[in-house]
Amino acid sequence: MVSKDLIIDVGDSEVSLALLEDKQLTELNKEKRNIKFSVGDIYLGKVKKIMPGLNAAFINVGYERDAFLHYLDLGAQFRTQHKYYVTAVQRQGRVVPVHKFKSEEDIDKNGRISDVLATGQTVIVQITKEPISTKGPRLASEISLAGRNLVLIPFSDKVSVSTKIESAEEKNRLKTLVQSIKPRNFGVIVRTVAEGKKVALLDAELRELVRRWESAFSSVKKETKTPRLFIGEMNRTSTILRDMLNVTFNSIHVNDPAFVEEIRKYIREIAPEKEKIIKLYKGTLPIFDHFGINKQIKALFGKTVSFKQGAYLIIEHTEALHVIDVNSGNRARTGNNQEANALLVNMEAAIEIARQLRLRDMGGIIVIDFIDMQSGENKQILFDKMKESMAGDRTKHNILPLSKFGIMQITRQRVRPEMHIVTNEKCPTCLGTGETRPTILYTDELEKSLGFIVDKIKTRKIFLNVHPFVASFLKSGWIPLYRKWNMKYKICLKVQAVTAYHVLEHHFYDREGNEIDLA
Repeated sequence: MVSKDLIIDVGDSEVSLALLEDKQLTELNKEKRNIKFSVGDIYLGKVKKIMPGLNAAFINVGYERDAFLHYLDLGAQFRTQHKYYVTAVQRQGRVVPVHKFKSEEDIDKNGRISDVLATGQTVIVQITKEPISTKGPRLASEISLAGRNLVLIPFSDKVSVSTKIESAEEKNRLKTLVQSIKPRNFGVIVRTVAEGKKVALLDAELRELVRRWESAFSSVKKETKTPRLFIGEMNRTSTILRDMLNVTFNSIHVNDPAFVEEIRKYIREIAPEKEKIIKLYKGTLPIFDHFGINKQIKALFGKTVSFKQGAYLIIEHTEALHVIDVNSGNRARTGNNQEANALLVNMEAAIEIARQLRLRDMGGIIVIDFIDMQSGENKQILFDKMKESMAGDRTKHNILPLSKFGIMQITRQRVRPEMHIVTNEKCPTCLGTGETRPTILYTDELEKSLGFIVDKIKTRKIFLNVHPFVASFLKSGWIPLYRKWNMKYKICLKVQAVTAYHVLEHHFYDREGNEIDLA
């Protein structure tokens, strides 16, 4: 069974989440702490412009560019939903519960946008794609509220069960169970993680989702200003935990006490038996360095990505699609069977490509140029391997068999900008000029700072974080330089290597992990 560990680095401006599977980095998410327009957020938007030619409308939701809403994304029950909103705005007393509300006729699936929407009209919309490049958010009016086990769809009556649940008996049990507990005028999608769950748990979650939807309308009359956020999705950290947490999770390491409590509170609600896996990281090294994540990021986010025995991928990005080229490189060949070697490299490449798609969150069209193979059987084996490798990818995707040119095409849903990390570094000491201060004086600068700390701050246990090359130099020799400083200043200095630092970057910390200000 694959072991899963989640490492969360909480910074001042962003939260970074790294998912490790068998210690290998497979997903990396970075969330700005003030991020707006997250997938799942529900807004009260205002129709800005009707586009009959596109059968769509542009909606103002407060973003610099108007968001896009197509007729097919309105949802069959759009009229019922809009009437319920208007009724809530005009009401004198309490809002009528959804299950008692009389439904309107469904809109025509082949209808025109101008028959349903008008310029200036207020509509309830949900973000389905974050703003990407020059495009504004993509919207839908068929609202869905996601929980741990269930997804609630207001003004629908359909119940469906995840196709990933293989047991027909379990599917029937869940469908019958949910149909018996759900209120009228609500549709439900049963998620994969609901498999085996008891009725009390599902009923409690369903009631909470219904309460969340109906309570949003209780204040709609007081806050009539549009556009504005109507129902906010939980922050992306909790969303990721909600979607990925399962019985195979081994540990969650977080470097922020407040964040630890927030996650514990959330996990107590959805999976109380998993609370013990949450651990507060108290080390003085950055958490991503302690778990070797920064090193993996440097190796995995470049244009060239190496995998087993010298083979490598070349990954190129364009506005329209992503192109991945598979190369055998200087891989050692066993025997003279070129076909067998090609299959071996391609099979390993399929595993790495599936990992890269999740890691970089690449979406849209992905074109892969595998090493040519002649055997139709081998092409089928590779196709099956690609499907197997991407089976754990939660993002919707579609894989086509190899073409006669050895090209595989994959479409993967794009709902947010691709994760892009620049791994090539401009020299921070010379800024590209090729000249820098004499490096022979660098250790003198470190010792000078150390003397200042001992003399002015009066602390004896000190941590020095430096680049691995510098750490190696300070620790080398019969009597390492850092030990000479320990004896000279009568202190306990510990040197720690940080791969994320540039060569001449350094920082001093006290025993509590607080950085020592040398200003």
